[in-house]
Amino acid sequence: MAETGRKAAIFTAELDDPMLPYGRKPPPAFLKRLDLITEELRKTLADKGGLVSVDLGPQAEEIEKQAPLYKCNGCVPDIAKALGADYAITTVAEKGGPQLFNLSVTIAEVASGKVVRKGIVVINANSDDDWAHAARSVVKNRLLAEPLPNPS
Repeated sequence: MAETGRKAAIFTAELDDPMLPYGRKPPPAFLKRLDLITEELRKTLADKGGLVSVDLGPQAEEIEKQAPLYKCNGCVPDIAKALGADYAITTVAEKGGPQLFNLSVTIAEVASGKVVRKGIVVINANSDDDWAHAARSVVKNRLLAEPLPNPS
């Protein structure tokens, strides 16, 4: 049984699509899938990893200001710390083609900024079920293949 009570700031999954013109938002179908991935990660990390997802609302303005977080140059630990989280979890879906994407999830300790887990899965398909499966797969096979260390 996983230890419970460790808090995680599980940030909304972001899309890195080199074909998307600068400044344009992803199409609604991708936004839906990013939300789907985020919810799947929150559920699976709670069920399998014992992580309690903190409310991102108090830092929503800062998150929006810094977005995309995968390009914010180290802002994530400060935001997660302000939320009282032990871990900061970021997710990027990198589109490589119409039916090819990499899903990359990183778990970092907030106190030290140290990455404690990073998982990447490559999916060669493009349905809602495929994206949800990718999220479950990366948690099971990469992020929680071993228990997370206790935060320092």
